[in-house]
Amino acid sequence: MTVSAETLDNEARTKRYVFFVSVLTSFITPFMGSSVNVAIPQIGESLRLDAIALNWVVTGFLLAAAACLLPLGRVADLYGRKRVFLVGLAVHTLPSGLCAAAQSGTWLILGRVLQGVGGAMVFGTGMAIVTSVFSVGERGKIIGFNVGVVYLGLSMGPVLGGLVTHHLGWRALFLLHLALGACAFSVAFLGLKGEWKNDDEASFDLLSSILYAAALTALMYGIAMLTTAKHAPAILLAGLVLLTGFIHRQLVHKNPLFDIRLFRNPAFAFSNVAALIHYSATFAIGFLMSLFLQTVKGLSAQSAGFVLLSQPLVMALVSPLAGRWSDWLQPRLIASLGMALTCGGIAVFSFLDSSFPVSLVALNLVLVGFGFGLFSSPNTNAVMSAVEPSHYGVASATLSTMRVVGQAMSMAMVNLGFAFYLKGHPVTPDVAVPLVQSLRTTFSIFAILCLVGIWASLARGRVGPSHPSEPRT
Repeated sequence: MTVSAETLDNEARTKRYVFFVSVLTSFITPFMGSSVNVAIPQIGESLRLDAIALNWVVTGFLLAAAACLLPLGRVADLYGRKRVFLVGLAVHTLPSGLCAAAQSGTWLILGRVLQGVGGAMVFGTGMAIVTSVFSVGERGKIIGFNVGVVYLGLSMGPVLGGLVTHHLGWRALFLLHLALGACAFSVAFLGLKGEWKNDDEASFDLLSSILYAAALTALMYGIAMLTTAKHAPAILLAGLVLLTGFIHRQLVHKNPLFDIRLFRNPAFAFSNVAALIHYSATFAIGFLMSLFLQTVKGLSAQSAGFVLLSQPLVMALVSPLAGRWSDWLQPRLIASLGMALTCGGIAVFSFLDSSFPVSLVALNLVLVGFGFGLFSSPNTNAVMSAVEPSHYGVASATLSTMRVVGQAMSMAMVNLGFAFYLKGHPVTPDVAVPLVQSLRTTFSIFAILCLVGIWASLARGRVGPSHPSEPRT
C-alpha cells in the first residue's frame, strides 16, 4: 500500500514538472518570434536589408526547423525525448548571442538558422513528452493550456518586443531571449526526472534523414526564391525528386524514419493537412501587419506592438477552453468553426488600403485570433489521439513539421509578393503603395487557402473518443 502511494505521488510530481516545463518552453519560442516581427523595420534600417533579406530573418529559422523536425523526432523516440529536448533548449538559446552581435544580415540569418535547429528539437519532443505522461481523458486540457501559453507568448512578444525595441534597440531582444532560454534550460534540467522513449530496438535511418532534410530545404528555398533567383526552378525540381526518393524509401525500409502508413488514418492525415493549410494562411499576418502599421500608418514599434497584441491575446484565452471542449466534443467540429472564422478575418484584410482604420485592424485581429484559438488545440488533440503511444514522437514531430512548413510557406508567399510588387526596394514609407498592393494580394491567397482548409478539417471524420469513458473508434 505504501509503495502504491509513493508511486502515485511520483506520478503526480512528474506530471507537475512536465506541465510546468512544457508551459515555460511553450512561451519562449513564440515570444521570440512575435517580438522579432515587431523589430523587423528597425533591423532592416540598422543592417540595410531589403524586403527579401528581411523575409529571410524569419524564413531562415523556419526552414532549418522544418528540415530537422522529423529526423530529430525519430531520434527522440529511439534515444530519449528528454535528452533531445534539453539539447534543443541549449541549441535554441545560445545563438541568440550571435544574433545580438550580428553586424550583417548574413550573420543574423545564420544565427536564426541555428536557432531553428534547436527549435526543431524542442518542437518535436515537447508535445510527445506531454502525451507520454498524460492520459487521453486529460490530454486535451493539458494541450489546451500549452497552446494557450503559446499564444500568451505571441501576445507578450509584440508588447514587450515593441517596448524593448523602442527604448533599447533590436539587439536587446536577442539578449532577453538568451536570458529566458538559460532560465528554461535550468528548470528543465533540474526538474525533469526519468526518460521517455520507445522500448523497441529499431535503428535510426540516416539516409532517410538526409533525403528528408535535403528535399524539404530545396522545396522551401525554391518556392521562396522562385521569382528572384534563376536557379530556383532547378532547385525546386531537385526537391521534388528527393522527396519522391524519400517516400519510396519509407515504403520499403524495415525501420522507416516516418511510417507513411499513419496517413492511412483519415483523422491523422486530414488533421495534419488542415494544420499545414491553417499555418500557411495565418503565420505571416503578424509580419505583414507590423510592416503595414509602421510603414503605411506611421505607428512606432511600441504602438504597433499593442495593436498586434489583440490577436494572440484572444488566442491565449480561447485555446484552453477549446482544448477542453475537444475532450468531450468531436475536434473536427470545433476546429472547422475556427478555420471558418479565420477565413472571414483574413478576407477582410484583403481590402487593406492606406485609409484602413487602425481600430478596424485591431478588431479584425480579434476575429482571426478567436478562430485560431478554436482551431489549434482540438486539431492537436486529434492528431495525438489518432496514433499509438510508440508513434507519439513521430506524430508530434509530424504535426510540428506541418506547422513549421506551413509557416515557411506563408513567408514564401510573402516573399513572392514582395519580389513582384517591391522589386528589391527597402521597406520604407516611399513604397507604401506597392506594399499595400502586395498585402492585398497575399491576404486574398490566404483566404482561398482557408476555404480549402475548412474542407480538410471536416473531412477528417470522427476522432475518438469524444469522452474518456467511450471506446476508441
